Amino acid sequence: MWPEDLDFVLEKAEEVTLEIPLALRDEAAHRGSIHRKALRVRLPEETCARLWPLAEARYRLSGRNTGKAITLIANNPHYHNLHPADGGSEENVSDSGKHYTTRYLVVHFLLDDVRETADSA
Repeated sequence: MWPEDLDFVLEKAEEVTLEIPLALRDEAAHRGSIHRKALRVRLPEETCARLWPLAEARYRLSGRNTGKAITLIANNPHYHNLHPADGGSEENVSDSGKHYTTRYLVVHFLLDDVRETADSA
């Protein structure tokens, strides 16, 4: 199960469809692509650092996403262009008047339906 203390990460997630080109050895062969549902999230770098140990593992979701599972894309070569990408930065001023910069990353979670069979009674 997805850790409850990280549920806030998925609150602003945008559901997208990724188009992943198929890599073929024969350049003359027909190229195609596959489509996968995913969640795209823009997060502060500090939050990404907390998520990084969860990368490449599949987690079931609860709440409004019950019946779904996610996998944080991190190092998979098939999804190289979807690895965490620059999400820009924002300049802010703290309550004490000190200026600081918050850097963001854009991450993608593969999104799957969880199907379980149940024996009938």
